[in-house]
Amino acid sequence: MAGPGGGDTGNHVYLSRRGNSIRKQLGILQDGFSRYSADKYHLTENPYGIINMGTSENKLCYDLLQKRLTQPDMLHIDPALLQYPDLKGHRFLREEVARFLSYYCGSPSPLRADNYYCRMALAILIPTPFYGSISEDIHLYSAVRLYHVHLDCEVGVSDCRPFQLTVGKLEEAMRKATSEGVNIRALLLINPHNPLAEVYTPEELTAFLEFAKRHKLHTIVDEVYMLTVFDEAVTFHSVLSMDSLPDPQRTHVLWGMSKDFAMAGIRFGTVYSDNSDIVEALGKLAVFHGVPGPVQHQMAKLLQDRDWIDGTFLPENRRKMHAAHGYMAGELQSLGVPFLHRHACFYIWADFRKYLRRSSFEEELALWRCFLQHKVLLSCGQAFHCSTPGWFRIVFTDQQQHLTLGMQRIRKALEGINGAISTPDTGTNDETTKVKAGTQLEDTTDSHKSVVVKSSVLSKNTSDPHDAVPLTSEDLVLLECQKSQPTESLNSLIGALRQQISSSDWLEKNTPELSAGEDPELLHVFKNLLDRARK
Repeated sequence: MAGPGGGDTGNHVYLSRRGNSIRKQLGILQDGFSRYSADKYHLTENPYGIINMGTSENKLCYDLLQKRLTQPDMLHIDPALLQYPDLKGHRFLREEVARFLSYYCGSPSPLRADNYYCRMALAILIPTPFYGSISEDIHLYSAVRLYHVHLDCEVGVSDCRPFQLTVGKLEEAMRKATSEGVNIRALLLINPHNPLAEVYTPEELTAFLEFAKRHKLHTIVDEVYMLTVFDEAVTFHSVLSMDSLPDPQRTHVLWGMSKDFAMAGIRFGTVYSDNSDIVEALGKLAVFHGVPGPVQHQMAKLLQDRDWIDGTFLPENRRKMHAAHGYMAGELQSLGVPFLHRHACFYIWADFRKYLRRSSFEEELALWRCFLQHKVLLSCGQAFHCSTPGWFRIVFTDQQQHLTLGMQRIRKALEGINGAISTPDTGTNDETTKVKAGTQLEDTTDSHKSVVVKSSVLSKNTSDPHDAVPLTSEDLVLLECQKSQPTESLNSLIGALRQQISSSDWLEKNTPELSAGEDPELLHVFKNLLDRARK
């Protein structure tokens, strides 16, 4: 059997049932990233490689980070950094993290260094959609179950926005879990949210924490996108900014450098809790998740440099994020694709439901694969356990040339889908972004090479091959996407080929060949198309 990435999914006799389960674990997010890693886009070395608009990374400020991380104060080694530290992390780093988060979270009193664990219960209540890798992470470490609280993409009677989390929905999920005999012990919140980019208000946070207290639930709040809000009209409120927590012994906060400081490769994160027993228990895991001493030194120095953070990095990062978000919003609106209007995180949650032939997760996965065929990676909604097919997360924190090429490929994929709508959708509600007048969009002219057949080109819409319009490589990739699913546009093209075959002997006398440097797979697709036309 083959899994999502085509790998072996059979059981191996040398592994236990749990070992085989872990070995075979491959979610859609991991599958997509693996495909991207094997075929990364590069302007000169691999121009037909995959553009990654699916992985939540910030690639806008690497120049600032490289300059700061190569300064002399970062290049420091002493014996203590090469030895085993306190299992919770070097105290100098925990103290610096406490000072940093006390300031940026707006804590009413200083956070305590002893309450930090530097790292990396039976069932956990979690609203969906949510960052899908949480499921895999929990599966690797425990048998804890995630109990989903499904949020609706449509505005309900009592809701004021799509995908809104309310205490009523949490209470309903608790009642349902109890009736099924599921023992809920914790609530997991992500703020700002992944993939919705939602930023909860202080009133919402208080209501969620009061709900957890009523049911004696631990609340785990992931605030790893804390500093990614890029619009002055939106304010992030940490649970650590509250004057008093409803249940401080059961409230635990996660934060790290991966998102706020664009350092996904550093692998440094923290847990803050007033519960000393929780911190002590987590500290025992540090033997498997300890952060190297030199890295701890660098992180402490970076967090200490408030002048660089407030004067250089944060304002420049937010400026670039705002500009990239504006470009992506304009492109999606020009395609008529509705999306949530949010101003945080690295991505946009977009609604591609009208491009599905029917509402099913199989169709959503087919669309995801068609994007991949066009060499652009997005993340589909089922990877985030979204209850409604057709939603995708699109990452915009990348260089402009990558965003432009990625959107060209997305547009090409959508143009070939039966029933695609290329004009702006006038029926979207206030939750979709309205591009401001005068917004300048990048040129989306496609520049991919054409497939040549014996120094001639095959027309897509004429009967005379001498009056042909080039059939591009992306057109052939589209045919590959559609070859098992005949559509009106594909049948029309096959009909045109049949007309050419019947009215001219050119196709019969000429053998299709690719010009130098073209992908042989495209020739295979083209030959299959001709074979179908000759039938």
